[in-house]
Amino acid sequence: MTRIRRLVLDVLKPHHPSTIELAGKLSGVDGVTGVNIGLYEVDQRTENIKITIEGDNIEYEVVKQEIEKLGAVIHSIDEVAAGSLLVEEVETLQDR
Repeated sequence: MTRIRRLVLDVLKPHHPSTIELAGKLSGVDGVTGVNIGLYEVDQRTENIKITIEGDNIEYEVVKQEIEKLGAVIHSIDEVAAGSLLVEEVETLQDR
């Protein structure tokens, strides 16, 4: 089984529950050691957020269930890091 160490998710959520409540719920999931949520867009009914989750062995399906329980939906998985250590992204000439 692959050890997931970082997930970056693009998520659409209703205004309630708050991002604070969502972060609290996700930080309590087994294998999760940290959660960061950034707000990118707000409209009358929803918020577009980016969730970064780090941990020792993150189970995507459990994270997805917690997000969906709170009325949110994952648009995309924007980044995944797996293995025994986190590999930081390096800027290349193509990135400039």
